[in-house]
Amino acid sequence: MKFAYQITPAIIGATVALVQTQVAVALSASEVNNVAKQITVLIQSKKPRYGSGVIIKKDGNTYTVLTAAHVVEVKDNYEIILPNGRRYAINYSSVKQLPGVDLAVVQFSSNQKYNVAKIGNSDSSSEGTTAYVAGFPAPTFAINQSIYTFSDGRITANTSKPLRDGYALVYSNNTSEGMSGGAVLNDKGELIAIHGRADKDAKEIKTGFNLGIPINTFLRLSARTGVDTGVSAPNTSVAKAPKAGDFYIQAGDKYDKGDYQGAIADYTQAISLNPKYTEAYYNRGNARSKLKDLQGAIADYNLAIKNNPNFAYAYFVRGIVRAELGDAQGAIADFTLGLKIDPNYAYGYIARGITYHVFLNNKQAAIADYTLALKIDPNFATAYHQRGLVRYYLEDYKGAIPDFDSAIKINPNHAQAYYRRGLARYYLEDKQGAIVDYTAAIKINPNYAQAYYFRGMARTQLGDKQGAIADFDSAIKINPNDAYAHNQRGLARAQLGDKQGAISDLQKAANIYQQEGKSLFYQDAINNIRQLQQ
Repeated sequence: MKFAYQITPAIIGATVALVQTQVAVALSASEVNNVAKQITVLIQSKKPRYGSGVIIKKDGNTYTVLTAAHVVEVKDNYEIILPNGRRYAINYSSVKQLPGVDLAVVQFSSNQKYNVAKIGNSDSSSEGTTAYVAGFPAPTFAINQSIYTFSDGRITANTSKPLRDGYALVYSNNTSEGMSGGAVLNDKGELIAIHGRADKDAKEIKTGFNLGIPINTFLRLSARTGVDTGVSAPNTSVAKAPKAGDFYIQAGDKYDKGDYQGAIADYTQAISLNPKYTEAYYNRGNARSKLKDLQGAIADYNLAIKNNPNFAYAYFVRGIVRAELGDAQGAIADFTLGLKIDPNYAYGYIARGITYHVFLNNKQAAIADYTLALKIDPNFATAYHQRGLVRYYLEDYKGAIPDFDSAIKINPNHAQAYYRRGLARYYLEDKQGAIVDYTAAIKINPNYAQAYYFRGMARTQLGDKQGAIADFDSAIKINPNDAYAHNQRGLARAQLGDKQGAISDLQKAANIYQQEGKSLFYQDAINNIRQLQQ
């Protein structure tokens, strides 16, 4: 990403509010939150684009905000929204990017007094120490505004060998889209990094791989380009042999890119340097799970739990793998242990609910778990969808429809929710409503064979045989071995007088039914063929 101007010494004047505290006492999470709330700003454009930033400098009436460069990389009319709700326009021509890293500074003018971040020493942020992240997540389908968010976690790696764009600090905090550019603070309330990349599977399987650019990277680059910040970066340490954290961050980057074998190799290197590296065992297990080495994954989760018996997410993922291996009771035990440690992890209830439903046929227990998940996170579309599914299988179609309604309201691109709501409407004799839902599902996923099939069924019952045949055609094109679609197309052709086409379809259906061992369906298709041949 390129900007018209690079940082010049004029950006940051002589009056400096930044102070790199040498000795400070640890604060409570609540106290750090109070600090973060006063220095963290929302950055918003007209398009709209959302991001966060941190006030790092005051020079007269001019304030300087440090953010991630990708937050402001698109030329637009940006505003900075302060903690008191005041809005200040950003002159885009004044946006300056630091060379080679995902950092930029922007400025606004105000005669109001705002707090300025205190700068910490990011080199001292070692694995296992406390980290806090503050920012403004982007609006969602359910929450239509950006609301300040603060989360706690732990540093899991601080590497001397950064990834592309300067990312070198890894932490386990929950973060979301829109928090890029926000503050990463230590337990003294000092700024140690700018957040830039979030855990990709935020609501479901957590990798704990959130990335920030250390504040010392900013200080060193600003000094190199002649910027007077009033704070000197610590001396760069002499290059040493690779650390465990160096391999860990490389492994996480490979994992995110889908190179699971490469990730496993790097996690193994990290573990060889630090046999107590809990997060490395955990994420090596995740990588092995991706490659379907499920026993290897369980072995790694066991080691992670041995190192940290309170590692809730390790219990959750071990439970998922156990369920996949058919050990439903073991999975339930793991989900329950994880939820005892972290009772506010909504996806843990969903995973346990799915296991109750799919593996143990305990539908009421599943509904109870989905309801608990929704109590924690009322905007979790998956929980509504899964609860709707269970109600559908209990033939509570009227109860299922509101759940599918909620899933669709939160996520209008939830093709499965449209499809399932269509099925519920179909069985409630609302064939027209079912067709509308099947059509919506197909619009989202044009390869949704089941949606074509059931739309064809609804059209058949409404007397639209030609429309039904067209839908069965589409279902068969996507899945040539769909015996049901061949069978129903054959029946529709028979009703339209196409005897030969009908016999051909019914024979194809009979062959597939026979191969699949579905003797009753096979015999039914043969009987229909015999009737047509008379």
